[in-house]
Amino acid sequence: MSKKTVVVGATPNATRYAFLASEMLTSYQHPIVPIGIKTGEVMGQPILNINDHPAIHDVDTITMYIGPQHQAPYYDYLLSLQPKRIIFNPGTENSEFEKLAEESGVEAIEACTLVMLRSNQY
Repeated sequence: MSKKTVVVGATPNATRYAFLASEMLTSYQHPIVPIGIKTGEVMGQPILNINDHPAIHDVDTITMYIGPQHQAPYYDYLLSLQPKRIIFNPGTENSEFEKLAEESGVEAIEACTLVMLRSNQY
């Protein structure tokens, strides 16, 4: 079952975990929507500017690749996408945002997208 995933903090830099996650999600047949402040493409998909609050529909998962100190301006926007869950990858954990997500009926998971994919827990 494919799970449409919004990659927050997407980058065309192949050495970054956000890029590796995008690559692996795609290889596991999960459609990605890369968003962030960087420009360029990831796996043939344009990186959408998060500050423009792009409309994204049918979101299963949001996977976070921006640090907690940069997340607050995007809380409302990301929750408005109505994901089933938000994955807080190592270094992105944020108890405030996790609490808001859970209060909105969104599962908040502190985990690594790469490990979840490889261990069939995605």
